[in-house]
Amino acid sequence: MEKITSFTIDHIKLKPGVYVSRKDPVGDQVITTFDIRMTAPNDEPVMNTAEVHTIEHLGATFLRNDPDFKDKIIYFGPMGCRTGFYLLLAGDYESTDIVDLLTGMFEFIRDYRDEIPGASPKDCGNYLDMNLGMANYLADKYLRDVLTGITGDRLIYPE
Repeated sequence: MEKITSFTIDHIKLKPGVYVSRKDPVGDQVITTFDIRMTAPNDEPVMNTAEVHTIEHLGATFLRNDPDFKDKIIYFGPMGCRTGFYLLLAGDYESTDIVDLLTGMFEFIRDYRDEIPGASPKDCGNYLDMNLGMANYLADKYLRDVLTGITGDRLIYPE
């Protein structure tokens, strides 16, 4: 069996950043998958499920309400390894195209202090597994360490 694309990235060299993971043709469109890597794989602790779940709820809410991108959002959700998230957009994009969008999203998550959207038994299958304080902290850390003044080595996968 062929190795899937995400398993061909050298996770030892991979730093937190914003990477184009793949581009897939679907009909006459392209779907761009972004790797939003928040922790250094196999080097830093992974995120716990409660903060990942909270970032997912807040991030999806922000993205699906963004006036410029809401109609292009296909999916936003966590990686199984809990080191980051995938964002799938309809369209042919590069990492630099979404830095402002992600900056706005992580500022929203960093500053959010209200009830978490969709965190109720009617709306979510695991609504109690949330940690807003850690989601605020991780969003702030990602903004400071990655998005503010982002450099080329955080936008293109390492060789």
